[in-house]
Amino acid sequence: MSVADTWRSARDGFSRVFWIANILELFERLAFYGSKAVLAVYLAERVGLSEEAGTLTGMFSGLIYLLPVLAGVVVDRYGFRRALITCFGLFAVGYFLIGLAGIAWGQEITDVIGRKTYMILVLVLTAVGGSLIKPCIVGTVAVTSKEDARPLGFSIYYTLVNIGGAIGPILALQVRKGLGIEYVLMMSALTSALLMVGTYFFFTEPDQGKKEESRTFGKVFSDMLTVFSNLRFMLFLLIFSGFWTMFWQIFYSFPFYVKDVLMFEDFELLETVDAIAIIFLTVPMAALVKNWKPFTAMTTGFVISGLSWIIIALTGSVLGAIVGVAVYAIGEAMQSPRFYDYVSSLAPREQVGTYMGFAFLPVAIGSFAAGPIADWLRVSYMTTNPSMMWYIVSAIGLGSALLMVLYNTFLVKK
Repeated sequence: MSVADTWRSARDGFSRVFWIANILELFERLAFYGSKAVLAVYLAERVGLSEEAGTLTGMFSGLIYLLPVLAGVVVDRYGFRRALITCFGLFAVGYFLIGLAGIAWGQEITDVIGRKTYMILVLVLTAVGGSLIKPCIVGTVAVTSKEDARPLGFSIYYTLVNIGGAIGPILALQVRKGLGIEYVLMMSALTSALLMVGTYFFFTEPDQGKKEESRTFGKVFSDMLTVFSNLRFMLFLLIFSGFWTMFWQIFYSFPFYVKDVLMFEDFELLETVDAIAIIFLTVPMAALVKNWKPFTAMTTGFVISGLSWIIIALTGSVLGAIVGVAVYAIGEAMQSPRFYDYVSSLAPREQVGTYMGFAFLPVAIGSFAAGPIADWLRVSYMTTNPSMMWYIVSAIGLGSALLMVLYNTFLVKK
């Protein structure tokens, strides 16, 4: 597609609601990734939950990526607009309550309930709100784009997600240094509240045309049983979660390493490297692997990402950490475009849609696993042998890549 054709599609292919939804998504991602960048450090050093910070952060992200299966039913029933208003409202309350635990007068409340219990409750509340955003925005992009412009529409959406992932931590750094780490959560709460107001006044329910029969919770659970009963498919998702177990270390253990071992206080800047690299790498990597078999592209990307942590371990420097995360992003950009191709090839032909709905499960499983692993790595190795942390993370990735090869050889090809 030429530049002129792309511009014409951007001008004529989308409705007003499309652009409003994407603007809302951009600022929501700024708030989410800003708070995400500091959450583990905040829980460990400000709230006093040092040995459980990774586990709690992993639970939070895991729920955000697990619950959209159920949240889609709510969106279908009540519409995008009401679901978005609810999402931003819960986000605003949730972020505020998380930040409250780091403020002097708020600590009295958390101590009455118990700090760990309090944080579990408010993190779950916030994750419930966050689970609504994905089906709302992705659904809006789909129904407000003309058919020939839909691929461009999703490209715009994914680009804005990564821009939010890149800028959010940088803004969080400014707030943390200027006001305090707890106010990063408060700024995310304020941003979410403003997004709720903006949705109320500017977002109108898009015309979805003739809707298919709405999904029910019963149908969702029936689909889950269908997918879970396919042990071969579930084994693949479990193996692939190793990739995301590596990814989440960027937010769960890496900030502590950067701050306390490398003595680089502005740890948020290094957390943005992956998102910035993905913005520039996605198109060229997609072009590079477009003629590769999906399994080849995925496995190669998996191996590259697994080896990236060895760079961090061997160098023990800020520059080495930057290069290591950038190399990880090369592997991520290489495997991401082909992952969904591979998932669709594993699904029974008449159930591809059902299976694709569960393709994000490795992200959730990886987050749940990465949290406790991050706590263990930090407590066991960071003060005595920090390089070992990254050798172990690398081993998780390379071991998972080997399991993928064995899986493809002995289960898929047969």
